Amino acid sequence: MLGAIIGDIVGSRFEFHNTKHKDFDFINDFCDYTDDSILTVAVAKTLICCGHGAPAEKIFKTAITNLLYFGRKYNNPMGSYGSAFKAWLKSENPKPYGSCGNGAGMRISPVGFFAKTEDELKLYCRMITATTHNHKEGVKGAEAVATAIFMAKNGATKEQIKERMAKDYYPEIATEKCTYNYMHENYDWNYNGNGGLAQNSTPQAIACFLISENFEDAVRTAVSIGGDSDTIAAMTGGIAEAFYKIPEDIKELAFEYIPHEFKTVITDFERLINEK
Repeated sequence: MLGAIIGDIVGSRFEFHNTKHKDFDFINDFCDYTDDSILTVAVAKTLICCGHGAPAEKIFKTAITNLLYFGRKYNNPMGSYGSAFKAWLKSENPKPYGSCGNGAGMRISPVGFFAKTEDELKLYCRMITATTHNHKEGVKGAEAVATAIFMAKNGATKEQIKERMAKDYYPEIATEKCTYNYMHENYDWNYNGNGGLAQNSTPQAIACFLISENFEDAVRTAVSIGGDSDTIAAMTGGIAEAFYKIPEDIKELAFEYIPHEFKTVITDFERLINEK
């Protein structure tokens, strides 16, 4: 999950001021965590609270509790939550609002690391995502990111991940539209009318991992295509962590940017997923 948080931090300063270059300062004083990190931590806390084998209703209710807690406690330093999610946070009885935005994929990476089986992965993805993003594209985006992470942590090759993503989720991943040259030249916030939708940013995030050389290059690649930079880099970063691991110097630097409570959740989560 830390890979997603690092992607978020790196991409934060480029979300509304896109760059089309890869040779930027990786993390500097203009960076900070955003809603992507806040809600990723909320998902990890949900998994810690539920553990393996929890029923659907418990997962759903626990996810609401943690999304509300972290979402209300931590303001987004680099901007605001989306208007629909802000209303959800303020509601006394929050209900899903049919979103197909990429917010479902940006926060889901802990599930890919946590799940022991694909059935468990799909259950947790569905219940956690349905708290807000109960549109089929929102659920699909979250499941695609989590599945790519699950495959990577279990030793799948990039070709195997690409084949699965194209077959079960986004056929365009196997086409020219998900090559670096095409994305670099044609992708931005207005892609297909709205680059903030799950279906218009999740395939690109997965593709950035697939064409990358290492963890840092994956995040740089995700930022350099433009669009919703912090969210795309968060999704890419989660997958890249599972496949490459995160260099220690990048871990240490990223930890300087997040609250103590986040660090505690990350430590507890890593302990959970490493239990035999």
